[in-house]
Amino acid sequence: MFQLPPFTFGCSHEHAAYPGTVSVSAATLAAILTDITASLTGHGIAGLIVVNAHGGNAVLTNVVQQANQPTAPVRVGLYPSREDWTEARTAANITTSSHDDMHAGELETSILLAACPDYLRDGWANSDHTATDRRYLTTLGIGAYTPSGVIGYPSRATETKGRAALDHLGRNANALIDLLTPPSRRPPKP
Repeated sequence: MFQLPPFTFGCSHEHAAYPGTVSVSAATLAAILTDITASLTGHGIAGLIVVNAHGGNAVLTNVVQQANQPTAPVRVGLYPSREDWTEARTAANITTSSHDDMHAGELETSILLAACPDYLRDGWANSDHTATDRRYLTTLGIGAYTPSGVIGYPSRATETKGRAALDHLGRNANALIDLLTPPSRRPPKP
């Protein structure tokens, strides 16, 4: 088992109103994942997990579905699923729902507090913002619903919640790893 370096760009077009947002097209993101999967085929890799934490990368769902044809030499999994995120919220005692805490709120800020606290800007704890009806977000972008990019409650975030969410997600990944790699292709445990 090995870890590829992260590909740190995605489909963030809905954030274009905020200076510094860099996006790739859905076609480019799909092509990158398809090319990586094809490249791994030549190395005898049995499974690939794509770790995605951005809802705007919706194209990944279709790419993964398409990659998993019955004769595919590399099985591909997309992680975390909606259910994994829901369970992580529960494990971390996140008090807000995924709808009310959509972006830069309690969950995401907790994860940053646990993993990369220096990424948080001054004033984050006082940036709560609600936007209940966001039905046109893909048409108008997130800027139509929030001046700061926050939709949620970062004021409720803690490092402890972030560690609990990350720990849960780390443990839960094993189920997908087991699905993607048949016992005959797994390396021996030390």
